[in-house]
Amino acid sequence: MDIKACNSSDGSPIFFYLIGIPSLPKSLFLPVFFIFLILYLLVIIGNFLILVAVVVDSNLHKPMYFFLSNLSALDILFTTTIIPRMLSLFLLGDRILSFPACFLQMYFFHSFSCSEAFILVVMAYDRYEAICHPLHYTVRMTPQVNAKLAASAWLAALLLPIPAVVQSSQMAFGTLVQVLHCFCDHLAVVQASCSDPNFQTFLGFCCAMTVSFMPLVLVVLSYAQIIISIMKISSKEGRAKTFSTCTSHLLVVGTYYTSIAVSYVAYRADLPEDFHIMGNVVSAILTPVVNPLIYTLRNKDVKAAITKFMIPWKRRG
Repeated sequence: MDIKACNSSDGSPIFFYLIGIPSLPKSLFLPVFFIFLILYLLVIIGNFLILVAVVVDSNLHKPMYFFLSNLSALDILFTTTIIPRMLSLFLLGDRILSFPACFLQMYFFHSFSCSEAFILVVMAYDRYEAICHPLHYTVRMTPQVNAKLAASAWLAALLLPIPAVVQSSQMAFGTLVQVLHCFCDHLAVVQASCSDPNFQTFLGFCCAMTVSFMPLVLVVLSYAQIIISIMKISSKEGRAKTFSTCTSHLLVVGTYYTSIAVSYVAYRADLPEDFHIMGNVVSAILTPVVNPLIYTLRNKDVKAAITKFMIPWKRRG
């Protein structure tokens, strides 16, 4: 089906029409709305509890939890970029976005996605310093250094998507652009333009692979050194205890790159467009939903802090 309408805009305002999931029957819009609403509430509540626990509990005033609070804040911002618009689409049928709103959503979606990868690298570096250089850990990982590492991750992620977003905004569009997606994803918008999408598609793919692959290499190198250091510990109990401080982060990294793999396979496989769209949506939501569960279930310090924070509220109730 040709969804392009490439009549000249002649200076008229450009609007983007989100098609959503093409073959989804209207009778399922409400159930899908509630599914995404529940997932969004899980993201907000879970990550908010972690943020509050890290701020309130002095036992969590450590570099590892400072970076975790950055990850939680990022997950809230990331999902808020796309899910409210999707909820509006499925509940109210609100499909129209203005030109600035579409590209702003595109920018923040990809920027926050980059931030996730960079924050995970910083967290891996923190584990590397803690395990490979324990005697120098407090000297090297000072609050000032932690703040600079986190700020660098955020700043790099805010800058990286700018070229692709700016160049795609300069492509030719009709007055009403039909976007085959639930939100303004870069690839979906580029393919809906009246210009040749090949270069922009290639540029977006290269940026995505760079942002995904390079952080993964750094994480793998960090954990290679960590494993070498752990293997030097003489006792089995000592090795297990040391490695247990990394399991939560490793699970989050695994979830993040699994979601990327799902999105990539859905895009490359010869499947209907619905699978491409849902693969992208799942990859965007999976990590923010799972992160709080991993850290509250597997990390004793976070679990204890949240429990201690929740007890006074239970008593008030």
